[in-house]
Amino acid sequence: MTEAAIRKKPGMASVKDMPILQDGPPPGGFAPVRYARRIPTKGPSAMAIFLTAFGAFSWGMYQVGKGNKIRRALKEEKYSARRAILPVLQAEEDERFVKEWKSYLEYEAEVMKDVPGWKVGESVYNSGKWMPPATGELRPEVW
Repeated sequence: MTEAAIRKKPGMASVKDMPILQDGPPPGGFAPVRYARRIPTKGPSAMAIFLTAFGAFSWGMYQVGKGNKIRRALKEEKYSARRAILPVLQAEEDERFVKEWKSYLEYEAEVMKDVPGWKVGESVYNSGKWMPPATGELRPEVW
């Protein structure tokens, strides 16, 4: 397409004959250019997030406190039951100890019958205190 057709002018002898046509803004001007950083305000505010987090934390700590109270009550119940049954268990252990001690003294008398001056059941230690055996059996090597 020729320049003459574009500018709607009959043929020209030179470029200098061309009418000056300068581009300009459309009538009413161009639309404004947005150059500012505009972040949309979507979602909850910082205060809402803080209050939600604080509420969740508070509720969680309340639940921990409730659980601690329940756990403490169960522990106290267990210890109370142990304290209640302890005398029965101690009486059974004392009965077992007396029976075992008698059989031990009979065994000692049988083994030491030929030793002069041996007193059955007398302690060989000079501490003056009676201490029950540390283990559950008086003579574990015999059995």
